[in-house]
Amino acid sequence: MINLKNKVAIITGGSRGIGRACVKYFAEAGCDVAFTYNKSKDAAEKLIDELGYTNRKIKAYKCSFDNDVEAEKQIVKIVKDIANEFGRIDILVNNAGIWEYGEADTMTLENWNRTMTINVTGTMLFTREVIPHMKKLNGGKIIIITSTAGQRGEAFHSHYAASKGALISYVKSLSTELAPYKILVNSVAPGWVDTEMCYPVFNDINYKEQVRESIPLKKIATPEDIAGPVLFLASDLANHITGEILNVNGGSVLCG
Repeated sequence: MINLKNKVAIITGGSRGIGRACVKYFAEAGCDVAFTYNKSKDAAEKLIDELGYTNRKIKAYKCSFDNDVEAEKQIVKIVKDIANEFGRIDILVNNAGIWEYGEADTMTLENWNRTMTINVTGTMLFTREVIPHMKKLNGGKIIIITSTAGQRGEAFHSHYAASKGALISYVKSLSTELAPYKILVNSVAPGWVDTEMCYPVFNDINYKEQVRESIPLKKIATPEDIAGPVLFLASDLANHITGEILNVNGGSVLCG
């Protein structure tokens, strides 16, 4: 039922985790996909090889986030290149992000700024650059990956929670601003997901089991569990949904 044939999507952070699952699902739905990666060039190339499509275009673009100025230059160029190479931009999935430990009274400015640059500024820049292309098409879909942490906070990760809270407000603001142009802006907010980002804590098997037991569905989400709702929001099935924060957490945090 979900058919994205003749659509072009940009998926940030698409070489691993949730982004990787999104690339696969979107390609399976017939979409041409441009995705970004930071350090995982091998993973990006492996994903393209695995997909092996000859009837659609899948391409990876390197994008690093050393600082705001360099990030802006890169993102402006990447979006311009994608528009030129693919011919249009219909969908943007802002997925790239980091989750790092940080105690409030010892957090460094470098740690804070790194989180804000990647999670918030990177999202804003990609969004800003695609909006004119979507306006020309008289429509588009923007999906931003946030987190339950952005709604309830998260001890020892206050910078991460603050960044995701900012993105939730960003989604709600853009949804109203861009509605006249038929550009729909929504968010998927995961809880725990079994990805590389969580490996540092999930290496503790006992802790991982505690997390699983704390979730009413007794399961830690897979990347595919998050990619499915993202695909739904990008499809025509969600043409009357905007400004929504779709929580995907197995019932562990009942908010929204």
